[in-house]
Amino acid sequence: MTAVPVPHRVVSRSPETSDTVTLRLEPVCEALRDFVPGQFAMVHCFGRGEIPVSMSSIQATGGLAHTVRAVGAVSEGLCAARVGDVIGLRGPYGTGWELERAYGRDVLVVAGGIGLAPLRPLVLRALAEPESYGRVNVLIGARTPDDLIGRKEWEFWRSAYTGVTVDRPDVHWHGDVGVVTQLLGRARFDPAGTWAFVCGPEPMIRATARELHHRGVPRARIRVSLERNMRCATGHCGHCQLGPLLLCRDGPVVGWDQVESLLSVREL
Repeated sequence: MTAVPVPHRVVSRSPETSDTVTLRLEPVCEALRDFVPGQFAMVHCFGRGEIPVSMSSIQATGGLAHTVRAVGAVSEGLCAARVGDVIGLRGPYGTGWELERAYGRDVLVVAGGIGLAPLRPLVLRALAEPESYGRVNVLIGARTPDDLIGRKEWEFWRSAYTGVTVDRPDVHWHGDVGVVTQLLGRARFDPAGTWAFVCGPEPMIRATARELHHRGVPRARIRVSLERNMRCATGHCGHCQLGPLLLCRDGPVVGWDQVESLLSVREL
């Protein structure tokens, strides 16, 4: 990894929602060390600063993609980037999903909103190696239909059971309505032999992990990706501390058995 942002050029820009885009990047000169699904980079918008963003695509050629939602000055600058613009990356940082631990087992992916982006490389890898895993399930939830990302890809995930639900439908929505955990009853998996991977807003993560454990998925086989205020990404500044964990170093992907008790404590 490098502590200095490495220049990457935007080679494509794909709007996902009204405030979210996916930027595909290629290194201008040197490439960063290989990422694994679940890890993140510090993405630098020159003149504004940098933010942590997980990988939403990892290509064998060294190309990377980030899905960014405009919620602040840095992310707004990144979302405004055009093809040909240069941004900086440093990384890779943090822990990955460790899909290989699910070898021979059913795979259950549960995503909330933009939380689908860090899970996308995991889904693609599991579907590309059908002989390595059991049944693959992808459950997606969002606040509204306009908040759903990755729609163009769902049709290519036909070998997986894919369920989609929204909290607040519009007049054009004809799918499921409600929280994403209600889709678990339709998913095809053996709880005792399943590895689950969960990413989304923290309340959704807590509710999903608890429901999965209630249904029989062992806590140690529920992997969740958590967010905190990551600044240095090297475990030195302490801004991303969660109890004894520094999420830039010990996360962002951790086992539910490690963090269930930590997330039950209300923060100041």
